[in-house]
Amino acid sequence: MTKELATIGIFGGSGFYELGGAVEEIKIDTPYGETSDSLFLTEIEGKKVAFMPRHGRHHTIAPSKVNYRANVWAMKEIGCKRVISPCAAGSLQKHVKPGDIVFCDQFVNWTSGRCDTFFDKDEVLHVSAANIYCPEMREAAFKSAENLGLSFHKKGCVVVINGPRFSTEAESTFFTKQGWEVINMTQYPEAYLVKEMDMCPLNISLITDYDAGLVAGCEPVSHKDVLKVFNNNIENLKKLLKEIIKNIPDDQKCDCPNTIKNLRG
Repeated sequence: MTKELATIGIFGGSGFYELGGAVEEIKIDTPYGETSDSLFLTEIEGKKVAFMPRHGRHHTIAPSKVNYRANVWAMKEIGCKRVISPCAAGSLQKHVKPGDIVFCDQFVNWTSGRCDTFFDKDEVLHVSAANIYCPEMREAAFKSAENLGLSFHKKGCVVVINGPRFSTEAESTFFTKQGWEVINMTQYPEAYLVKEMDMCPLNISLITDYDAGLVAGCEPVSHKDVLKVFNNNIENLKKLLKEIIKNIPDDQKCDCPNTIKNLRG
């Protein structure tokens, strides 16, 4: 591992390609190939932060083509202990409205063909996916959203589809009937890989649309609409990230750093 260049990592999704502020750009070589982009290092609230746009700074990488293992490994390599994953997402339930934020606590994997573990070669380990997201990070996120007066949901299950296509009406109806709240294309395997690297994962789903439009009786989602809603809320997201970083405890009292140690006994 290189020297500790950052303790908190942030992956930016569609519409979120730069964090702003004074930055240093570095490129990390990984055993898993090329990362989506460079890491951009800055300081927020006195803490060292690394940012990477998961689709590349010009949005050239499709969700199914993101090298999630390389991206997550790079965050670990520079010393990150916690990783925040904001993403544009659709709503599957009427009470979850565009502009809302959902701090997802569960995911359902509906993707295929993605490399989704670090432990498939020299050592095979089975990291539990029962409760992936860090409880300590989630509490900091709730407090931060409340402080800013944002409309948010403390719980939600995100179903992750391959992309880049959006759902058919039949698929969207099925997902809604399962009771799942959020739909996205990147949360898996990103969050799971973060946990495999003994880091704390946190999801921030910024709701941009009603997926196929069925639950709200509106038009199906388009990429243009996603970016429009996301861009209208980008400043709120940046304020939220800053507030979360401020409220994250310096000392980790969660068990995320011991994930692999606990498996090995």
